[in-house]
Amino acid sequence: MSKEEKNINFMAARKPLGMLSIALVVISVILLVTRGLNLGLDFTGGTTIVVKSPVDVELSQTRADLTKAGFGDAVVQHYGSPKEVNIRVAPKDSVDADKIGYVVFDVLKAGNGDLELLKVEFVGPQVGDELRDESGTAMLLALGLMMLYVWFRFSNKFGVATVVALFHDVIVVLGLFSLLQWPFDLTVLAAVLALIGYSLNDSIVVADRIRDEFRNTRETDPVAIINGAVNQTMTRTINTSLTTLLVLVALFFFGGEVMKAFSEALIVGVLVGTYSSIYVVTNILFMMKVDKEDFLIPEPEELDETP
Repeated sequence: MSKEEKNINFMAARKPLGMLSIALVVISVILLVTRGLNLGLDFTGGTTIVVKSPVDVELSQTRADLTKAGFGDAVVQHYGSPKEVNIRVAPKDSVDADKIGYVVFDVLKAGNGDLELLKVEFVGPQVGDELRDESGTAMLLALGLMMLYVWFRFSNKFGVATVVALFHDVIVVLGLFSLLQWPFDLTVLAAVLALIGYSLNDSIVVADRIRDEFRNTRETDPVAIINGAVNQTMTRTINTSLTTLLVLVALFFFGGEVMKAFSEALIVGVLVGTYSSIYVVTNILFMMKVDKEDFLIPEPEELDETP
């Protein structure tokens, strides 16, 4: 880094922010254990109803009618065309599982007598349990593969630091969903998996610059070296985060109910991931006492040509 470039001391706040990260993870774990996630119908099971109208259906009015009838947690979406609607309803103790679809249809038909019932399907909780277990396995597998990739590309210290940062991001996002009881369904799970990829990419950019700085600078203080590397990647990190957030904010406001939970998860995830790629990764590296020797390129052995 040239002397003319502005060098912000990002590492000055690493210790208090490290404590903040630990506190956020602990609080998130406590929330997940005590409150749990507000699992959607993809995980809990429920009834799917598909209806058709001769005219375009206003989803807002459909949701209002269902809320009045006690189905405020129903998921309402257009199904192929504006004239067809898919409604997913959680099980109700007061209504038999095999009748709830027809009860919902009667509620909708009261407001629109021309509705036609196309399909009623019941998804049992066993399927939901399988989805939950398999999705958790997929998340752990993704984290494990990411660790192996970073481990072989950089060093074991970077592999550990990056995966800790990924766990940090996922747990904090899940903790927020638990705190606010936002619905957690397969769409949100897809967002969490996308977050893992985004956070890893951000961490690799920072790690790559840190490795180059350790190899090329005459500086010996790890704090100064890492701080210089973070300064060099900061413009790229901010630009990437801002452009991603612009898309996600647009999805949040204009993507409808279907994309709302997805965009919520990724908005939080991008902010947390950007933070963790700087402060969580570097704090773990300092804990593991990273130094220049970790990045030395071994010199090739000279062959003895004498017989």
